[in-house]
Amino acid sequence: MESCSEVSLKSPPSKSVNLVRPRGERNPCVYICSRATGIFSKDAGTLLRKNMKMLRQIVLQDSTEFTKVWERHSRSPIAYESGRIYFENYRCCHTSIPSKPHYLFELPKCTKEEKLEDALLWQCPLERTLPDPSDQNPCLIALAANNWLYRFSVKTGEQLQKVYLSPHHKFRYLGWNVSQDTFYIKSFQNKQTPQARQAGVDQSTLMYLAAFSVAPLELVGVLEINKRVFGSTVVDVVLSQGVLAVSHSSKVVRLYSFENILQKYLRKKLVLGEQCEWNGVWGTVGKPPFGVPVNITINESPTVLFEVSSFNNGVQIGGHPWHFIFTPNNKKQQGTHHICSLQDGALAKNGIQDMKCCSLESDWIYFHPDDSGRIIHVGPSQINVLKIQKLQEISSESEVVPEFSITAHRDNSAASQVSVTSSGRIVKRRFHQLDDDPEQETIRMVEYEDELDLLAVVEVIHSEEEGKAHVSLHDNQTGLLVKRVSLVESWDATYSHELFFDLDTIIHIEQKRNNQFCCHVYKITCRQPD
Repeated sequence: MESCSEVSLKSPPSKSVNLVRPRGERNPCVYICSRATGIFSKDAGTLLRKNMKMLRQIVLQDSTEFTKVWERHSRSPIAYESGRIYFENYRCCHTSIPSKPHYLFELPKCTKEEKLEDALLWQCPLERTLPDPSDQNPCLIALAANNWLYRFSVKTGEQLQKVYLSPHHKFRYLGWNVSQDTFYIKSFQNKQTPQARQAGVDQSTLMYLAAFSVAPLELVGVLEINKRVFGSTVVDVVLSQGVLAVSHSSKVVRLYSFENILQKYLRKKLVLGEQCEWNGVWGTVGKPPFGVPVNITINESPTVLFEVSSFNNGVQIGGHPWHFIFTPNNKKQQGTHHICSLQDGALAKNGIQDMKCCSLESDWIYFHPDDSGRIIHVGPSQINVLKIQKLQEISSESEVVPEFSITAHRDNSAASQVSVTSSGRIVKRRFHQLDDDPEQETIRMVEYEDELDLLAVVEVIHSEEEGKAHVSLHDNQTGLLVKRVSLVESWDATYSHELFFDLDTIIHIEQKRNNQFCCHVYKITCRQPD
């Protein structure tokens, strides 16, 4: 990979952004005419790429604006996934694909014990045909409070399948192991009560974890996370990309191969819907009251693939070649992120990244979701996009180099440490202004639109006792600012916010006072050029 020079980008002071079409790019009208006359290749991938390129040009042209077209309030959290907006704990669904969102379906009303607590969206595979036609359509995999796992059609809300998990363990969280292929369900953590501690009752079980594959839905296995096996300090566990990551209160993270655990400790393969005898009891797998038994029994400490001591109990793995990012468990290293080779643990050259920012909220760093192997480091006023490159082809040594930077537009005069009163007296500030001071534009979140290859950066500034936000769209390859979108509604930084940029749509979900929630939808509209 060739090295790139660092570029500091600032948005222009005016509210409008002049966009110039790069030389060599064709007008969107040319693509539309070519498609109508059948000039495009019959290859589906080629057609999709042409369509996305055309849509990107339409979104970024001067005459295109994002206009707020819809707003809805709710007393329960709101979720969004791939063109679907879910209200009332996933019970009510609206589609955001048309020019204005509209009602799609509503599941039957249920009791508090039957409400849906977590959900994942599964898209049908394109490379193969499934035996059951209903499995070929996208579905919502949902977990209910009463330990039932459901599959619902995302088009009609029809219940396609349901599985009873357990009468003994309370499951609560859903997550992808391998996206669109296998997922896991995690139970609540078992808390040892003072009464049990005084009675000497052994409560070494921390939680249970069940793994399933989709297309079709099949049980992989259920295992117990036991402190006698994984250590008395274990506090949490997740399953990702075939790796079981176990974090400890001692700030140590250990990674295990889930495939090796299955090969060594799986007692018996269980099939949903089939009769089974387990510990002297007969029942149907996935039906009440039998549920899905714990068929993975780990009676010894599994082989550790990787171990690291991290300040925040977190480690990220990615990059080309493979690297990992963590913050050492050392007070002197707080606020820094170390990038090391996964092969030998060696720190990369320029591998210690530190924003050196003075702010209430810490910066964050992660591997770029575009699978380029790059790294995104986000601070209050700046985003650094980094890449990892080998120093020599024959050597395992690597270097972290800056590719480009995105800088929030700020008025430097406002940050001056010297001010003048109305009487002409010069006053020097005793304290420095924070990097995320609400009176300055502060970066709050970064979203990546993979099909348009754009980065959406949310910047917020407080003025006249209310926060105003805008979304800056940047080219993912160069960091160049190509469009700015102002949000109409105010932005209260004291409450949580989510923003999704999906092709021609911007979704802003916010929490408001008194535990109220609101969803704002923006769509592109084309105005007549001046």
